[in-house]
Formats: sequence, C-alpha cells, structure tokens
Amino acid sequence: MNFIYGRQDFNTLPDAQKIMFLSANGLGGYASATAAFSVTRCDHGILNAAVKAPNERITLVHRLRETLTVNDSEVFLSSQEFADGSPEEDGYRHLSTFSHTYIPEWTYQVSGVRVVRQCAMGWEKNSTAVVYTLENHSQTPCTLYVEPVLKFAPKDCALKERKQFLLDGSKICAEGKSLYICTDADVQQLPLRWEQLSYPDDAKDGRPEQGLAAICCKIETTVQPGSTKRLEIVFSADKDVCSGSEIIEQLRQRLVHLEQESGLRDPVARQLAVAADAYIARRDSTDGKTILAGYPLFSDWGRDTMIALGGCCLSTGRFADAKNILETFLAYERNGLVPNLFPEGENAPMYNTVDAALLLIDGVWKYVQKTGDRDFARKAYPVMERIVSAYQNGTDHAIGMDDDGLVYAGSGLDQLTWMDVCVDGILPTPRHGKPVEVNAYWYNALCIMEQLAKEFGYDAGGYESLARRVQKSFCEKFYMEDKGYLKDVLSGTKADEQLRCNQIWAVSMPFTMLSPEQEKRVVDTVYRHLYTPCGLRTLSPTDPEFQPFYGGSQLKRDLAYHQGTVWVYPMGAYYLAWLKTRGNTKEAAQTVRQQLKALEPMLREGCIGQLPEIYDGEFPSQGKGCFAQAWSVGEMLRVYEAVEKIDRGE
Repeated sequence: MNFIYGRQDFNTLPDAQKIMFLSANGLGGYASATAAFSVTRCDHGILNAAVKAPNERITLVHRLRETLTVNDSEVFLSSQEFADGSPEEDGYRHLSTFSHTYIPEWTYQVSGVRVVRQCAMGWEKNSTAVVYTLENHSQTPCTLYVEPVLKFAPKDCALKERKQFLLDGSKICAEGKSLYICTDADVQQLPLRWEQLSYPDDAKDGRPEQGLAAICCKIETTVQPGSTKRLEIVFSADKDVCSGSEIIEQLRQRLVHLEQESGLRDPVARQLAVAADAYIARRDSTDGKTILAGYPLFSDWGRDTMIALGGCCLSTGRFADAKNILETFLAYERNGLVPNLFPEGENAPMYNTVDAALLLIDGVWKYVQKTGDRDFARKAYPVMERIVSAYQNGTDHAIGMDDDGLVYAGSGLDQLTWMDVCVDGILPTPRHGKPVEVNAYWYNALCIMEQLAKEFGYDAGGYESLARRVQKSFCEKFYMEDKGYLKDVLSGTKADEQLRCNQIWAVSMPFTMLSPEQEKRVVDTVYRHLYTPCGLRTLSPTDPEFQPFYGGSQLKRDLAYHQGTVWVYPMGAYYLAWLKTRGNTKEAAQTVRQQLKALEPMLREGCIGQLPEIYDGEFPSQGKGCFAQAWSVGEMLRVYEAVEKIDRGE
C-alpha cells in the first residue's frame, strides 16, 4: 500500500510525531523514528543493531541532526524536542510530504531547494542506509549537514551518564562498541557535545522522560545552483557494507517479492504480508528462525510465536520458515512443555506457559494441512505424543489433567496463560484452575492426535475416548445456558463467570466442542459486549473491574492490561468464528469484508503499515503498547486468507 501524509497532517510537532516508521533487518535489529524524523521514545533509533540475534539490541545511532543552509540562512530538516530547555528542532515545518511504500520517504521544500530522504535497514545486516537527493533550484549554493546523534547503549536504556566517543577516520568507538560510517562525503570531527532528549511517549507510560545522546562528527555536502546531487550514508556495526542505494533497492525488491508470493489479493492483506516480514528473524542460540512478538518492547516468546506463525508464515506462503520454527520448538520440548522464552547467553530456556505446547500441536497440524508434508508430521508425532502424555499425567507449573479430562494449571504467582501479568506481587487476572481457551486447545490437540494416529496406522482409541470425555465435561462445566456464553476459568472464584474474550477460541479452533447453536450464542455475546472495530475487549464494560484506559505507571498499566483493554489479535479468532457460525457463506464473507474496512485507518495510525498491540478499552482510537505486534498482524492475515478462500469457492 502507498501511505501519503502531507502538511495537513503535520500542523504541530505532536501531530507529526504521532506517525512513525519501522524498518527491520531479519536479525531483530531495526530502525524507527517519527514522520517528523524525531525520536519520542528511548527505543527509537536510526540504527538499533542486533549484536546477538534477535534480542541483544544496541542503539548506536539514536537520531540524525540535519541542517540545510541556503540563501545565507540555516534551517532544520530534522525535528526534536529537548528536555533541557534547548529550542526544539522544527524541520517538520518544511516537510512537504511523507510517504511510505515499502520504505519511508520524506520530501522537504526550503527556499527553492528540494530535499528527499529515504531510510532503510540492510537485510540480515546491522546497517541502516540514509540517502538524500538534493535539487537546488535556488540561485546560491546550498549545504546539507548531517550529524549522527549517538547512544551506544541497549535500546531501552535512557542514558544518564556521559561517556567518551572516539572518531578514527570514519569509525566511532565507545565502550568496546564500534560504528562504521560509509559515505560518499567527508566525515569531519566535531568537539564532543551532548543533548538531553525528551521522550514524551515514554513519559506517558511511566518510563524515563529523558536521556542523553552525543554528537562527535558531521557529514556535509554542497550543491551548486541548478544542480542535483545525492548523499549516501550507511551506518553499520560491520565494516563491509553495500552502498545506501543498494540497501534500499534490495529491501524494496524483497518486500515486493514477498507481497506477490503471498498470493493474497486484497491491498490491506498484501500490506499485512509485507508487515509480517519484520517479525521473522534469525536466532543465534538455536541457529534457526523465530518470530519476534512485537516492536519495540518484546523479544520472541513461545506462545506469541505459535499464535503468530499461522498468519505470518502459513497465510503468506512462507512454509520453509514455518517448518524451521516448528522444528526448533519440537527440539526443545521438555517434560511435555516448550519454551516460552529463549534467554540469551548460557541460561536455560524458560517453560512457564501452559498453552504454547498445545498450540505447537495445532501449528504442526496447520502446516501439514497447508503443505501436505506428512513426513514432517511423522517426525513430529513422538514429541506431540509426549506433550499429550505429560498433560495427562502432570508436569511442571502445576499443569495436569483432572478426573473430568479437563486441564488445570497454575499455583502461587504462576501466570501461564497469555493474561500473564504479575506486578508488585499482584495478579490482576489470576487464572489458576482450568482456563477456557487452554481446554479448547487441549481438545483440539487430542482431535489432531486422533486424526494423525489413524492416518499413520497407530492406535487412536485413547485419543478418541479422551476427546469425547473432554467434550462432555467442557460443555457441562463451561457453557452457561442461561447466559449464553462460556465461563472464563473453572476456579471456584468470582472470576469464573467474568465475560472475557478467551472463550472465542472455543469456537475458532479447527476442532471444537460446542453445538452450532451454542457456538453462535457465544459469538453473538462476544459481539455485543467485547467487539470493537479495533479488537476485542478483554473484559465486559459492565464488569465492576473494567478499566477503560491504559497508561500511566507500570502498576496502572498492568492493572488495566487485561481488564478491558482492547487487544487486536483476538479479533482474528472472532472473525473466523463469526464466519463459521454463519456457514462460511459468501454473504458472511462480504459482511466481514465490510467490517475489515476499519483496518486501513489502523494501518495509517501509529506505525505505518503495522498493527499495534492494544487500544484503550472504552474508546479505542490510538494504538498503545507495542506499536507493531506480530500476532495482531498474523491473526488478521488468517482472516483475509479465509475470506478470499470463500470468495474463490474453496
């Protein structure tokens, strides 16, 4: 998709800073800044290098300070707010257009000089290219000065203390880290000076409001009247890099290819296929692929990876990536569980999740249904057997199967489902007991094992009989006939009957337990209480514990995180469930298409071309949390794929 913004969108600096771009490198590294070419948060950066893929990320170049001299006057092209009272840089006032088609592009008009800036990361390289085209239609020479503003610290670290930066030719060193500057202009040393940057977006969420960054050099180029000139700069953690033009063109071609290979037709769906590429990255410690949960806050987690895989990989035709990711998690199965987190260094993986292993079985099934790769299913089958056996007999984190066939999990301060917040010893959404979506995944896994056992000539009787027992218990204990929806958890507490979005997965999974009438009532109840055009609320607004706003300190945010806050990713399951309960007809698909129109403005807001993690529960209008979230993108891709299949009569 082609996103275009003009001066009408940039009336003030805060307006121009509401929009940002993201360019990822397939290693976990990324470049991100606002449409004003400013940083509004500590983890923005022109070069956030993944020094160990995908999660050890260092901000080398935080931002660029850009000035243009023409007709004896100097103006800014960059924009920035400062915390120390320094006058803000106001380059947004000269910004004519900001567009984004695969890569971001800014166009400035200043006294007869036209400046175009493009910015993109090199694929699988810790390099960011910034390329300027200057057209001088004035009657005097003009000069562009570019000063890299340095941090050399973890991306989420707001600098408080100054350090020494050493420039050696075109190489900058500090604290054992190096930055190489490759350019067709001179790199000139400057006296070291420091800026105290303001981080308004961090301040809203209780993170540090300001941080230091340094300048020690500048790059400049002069353009004569009536001439056009390009300035290419590549900032890199590596010594040998491509030219800036090559980096930009290679990325453009890659994204065009991925969009075409997805096979999707809807322009929004094709944009989401491009967006998905940002999350699929290499992991050094496992020597395989993984899926990053979200930018800029999250690393790769087992649960998020399994949920995002269906859309980000399978719906886009990236079957080799899907297989590689599944193989990694199959290899790391322990005691019937798979990792929720792969720490860096020598630490062992963390297995604190009840749903990831069950979703792994679902992921194998969906992969095989897509590809017909039965050999892979045969190899995966013994691991899947161990998972089911461990859940039956009991495993870590108080996970096990009760006499009724249902799965329980959790004790103490465990948080094993996706509503996994524990702050200051408080569990805002304790779900110890038998969570509804976990038992939906459990039944789905048993049915998958039954189907595969029959196909491979194994005894399927145990899986079949257990699945029937789970179905009977689930329908008896979760479904509330008088209310028309499912309990959220079986725990014997008041939380059991809270109206939450978790029940939607009991309708949307490949194998489900409810009758068609019950499924339709569940979907209709979810629509009435939890549906918004931007996602599903995590709690009904009629509940006394409903929190309408997400923001403020860590404590305030976590107390609201799953207590009404709107999440984008459950919307995927909702639409799939809605289609199912309407018979997957073309009329139903058309209705969903109409509702999906709300996604296009979501792609224009916040991080361009991406879907955020969450919105406020009461009035969901501005994305919050991660500005780009993998399972939000992945789940909506599955919806578009389903709608297009219905349109084709499949």
